Amino acid sequence: MRWLFVRGNWGAAFQIGAVYVGTIVGAGFATGREIVEFFTQHGVYGLVGICISGFLFIWLGTRIMIIANRIQANSYKEFNEYLFGKKIGLMVNALMLLVLIGVTSVMLSGAGAVFHEQLGISYQLGILLTGGLSIFVLTYGVKGLFGVNMFVVPIMIFFSVVLAIEVIANDATGLLSRPEIESHSAKWLISPFLYSAFNLTMAMPVLVPLAKEINHEHTLRWGGFIGGGALCLILFTSHISLSALPNVERFEIPMAEVMKNFMAAFYWLYILVIYGEIFTSVIGNLFGLERQLKNVLKLSSISIVFGILSIAYLISQLGYGSLISFLYPLFGYMSLILLVLLARPMKR
Repeated sequence: MRWLFVRGNWGAAFQIGAVYVGTIVGAGFATGREIVEFFTQHGVYGLVGICISGFLFIWLGTRIMIIANRIQANSYKEFNEYLFGKKIGLMVNALMLLVLIGVTSVMLSGAGAVFHEQLGISYQLGILLTGGLSIFVLTYGVKGLFGVNMFVVPIMIFFSVVLAIEVIANDATGLLSRPEIESHSAKWLISPFLYSAFNLTMAMPVLVPLAKEINHEHTLRWGGFIGGGALCLILFTSHISLSALPNVERFEIPMAEVMKNFMAAFYWLYILVIYGEIFTSVIGNLFGLERQLKNVLKLSSISIVFGILSIAYLISQLGYGSLISFLYPLFGYMSLILLVLLARPMKR
């Protein structure tokens, strides 16, 4: 991964931050659906949850990279064996494999939702087209595609900030208009920990080998701060925008609806950005899964990718909103132990 970094610690830190953001920003994040699920449906309490998540992204994302750098881990498998021990680490790695397949299914269903809800085209066509394009790109190489995030992520941050400013200027009461949840419900407090645990687990396959390539810990610290801070900014601004959308829970692609209402001139460009994030996430997941399974299965790369996509296609038929509402919280609970282990004092 040395080709990712430019000379100079600050250049490397900003690129680490961009890769961190690009890894986590996938279908649910880009469309706003997972932000609604974990934060916006809780109204003002969602803002508190976003602050907690932002802190965890900065703190624990940085710790993942520093630990990986100190033990010189080549992959998340070695990282998990360090955290959990070899026996439990083996089970955790198998579990992560299943989670990655589940997330790939969510990404495919997100692509179908974009086609159906925003373009008026068949949900099935959106999924099949995305799967076909993924196979085509993986056949001819994937290196250039990872660089797309370096272009898409800044555009997404720009739109998130500008859209939030536009919403505040036109509907300042939108943020406070959502009904408050019952005071005895703890769901709003659990949500940021589930959300952070799940996303940090998904970021590990990229952050761990990336950290091994960096010589200075302070570069990793600044990279984690920049990436975690940018994620918090996107969450905060997206929450503000989504809070102004009536019945936000019923939309599969709520951020597109907000864009349509407040910045219609940029609507189609934003749809392209959303689809770009979904597509790069699908490719990234398939690439990682193919690399893992090729060491176990005596099959060609194209056969493995086709098999993964076939399984993901079947799961995607459950629907985008349903998958995010069920799978993401479930994966969050499964990942909570990672947060606990990461929070332990680090060995030097």
